[in-house]
Amino acid sequence: MSKAYSPIPELNLLKEFEDRIGPVYYSEGFELRGYGADSGLHTWSEHPEFLSRFIPFAQANHSGSDYALWRCDDRTDLAALPVVLVGDEGHLYVIARNLRELFQLLAIDSEPVADFGFLASGDVEEHSDGHHEFLAWLNENFGLEPPEDPHALWTGRKESDDRFRAWASRFVELEDR
Repeated sequence: MSKAYSPIPELNLLKEFEDRIGPVYYSEGFELRGYGADSGLHTWSEHPEFLSRFIPFAQANHSGSDYALWRCDDRTDLAALPVVLVGDEGHLYVIARNLRELFQLLAIDSEPVADFGFLASGDVEEHSDGHHEFLAWLNENFGLEPPEDPHALWTGRKESDDRFRAWASRFVELEDR
């Protein structure tokens, strides 16, 4: 039996990193949870088709929001699936087009801001204790750095979010944007 955290190599690398640096935050409010663990999606809808399309994997902030992969299709590369924010204040939307893009956003070291995405790197005044180690890990494993323009990533994920909203509205009522 495999001892891997998940079937996704990128998440396994992140889990190894998280285990190595110990119980410190490396991105504000972010923390891996049990792969596929409950993220409160059942409070949105109990419909099996709705619930079966999500793979929760992390806490997004300190107040109860989570991240989940949205199985928008049957692709085998799960790291290429869109990442959805399951918000604690009634938000449900695509926050990143894939895991690597989320990792890049986590490098900003801020919690997600509803309907906005993330702050610009320069707007973060104090970094998490493991932030610099995370930046080194991100560059070493993926050749990525914090995004120069987080707004461009936010705009870039709109097509995925529109598709998500069209699908999810079959099961839940979403806020107008």
